[in-house]
Amino acid sequence: MIDIDLLLSWGAAFKKISAGDTIFREGQSCFFYHQLVSGTVRWGNIDEEGKECIHAMVEPGESFGEFPLFDDAPFAASAIANEDCVVIRLHKSTFIELLQDNSDIHFAFSKLLSKRLRFKFSIIKSFASHCPEKRIATILNHLKSENKNFCGNYFQLNLTRQQIADMTGLRVETVIRTMRHMHTKGELVIKKGKVYCRNMIEVTMA
Repeated sequence: MIDIDLLLSWGAAFKKISAGDTIFREGQSCFFYHQLVSGTVRWGNIDEEGKECIHAMVEPGESFGEFPLFDDAPFAASAIANEDCVVIRLHKSTFIELLQDNSDIHFAFSKLLSKRLRFKFSIIKSFASHCPEKRIATILNHLKSENKNFCGNYFQLNLTRQQIADMTGLRVETVIRTMRHMHTKGELVIKKGKVYCRNMIEVTMA
């Protein structure tokens, strides 16, 4: 996260987004750096039939849609508010100047993008196994390692079964069935419909 006061000092502004509204669409030109202040945003692709492939569930403090800031190409995915949100935006050209004046932030972004690329490799690797449990375990382990989408001392998962399905390319029925099996094995705890995952899940690639 870039310090909000620093962003404001460079001319950034807050923007309120209503639940369900699209912040930017895949294929559109990029004019701003986006950082979430409050609420949650899903970042992904939507096919012709309206099916979503979620790449990330963005939480407060995280940036999203950064690729066009560096390669001048259009947005590779769309960002949609899950709930009422506040986003802080800084114009693209000013953002580049900010990076040039703050090498530590520039380095942090290089590290961030590298981590996201590494995660995508792990997801593709899990897809190759055609094993739903490995896909789900890979996602959950990544989120836990990043301290994302879990809350409380009991590590409650803050994602719906549908969102897990959209992140793994599985049908929601498959996710429900697989997570029940993972509960039986002791890898997850499902209680009153809530999912808890305290420990990392062993992922073996057969």
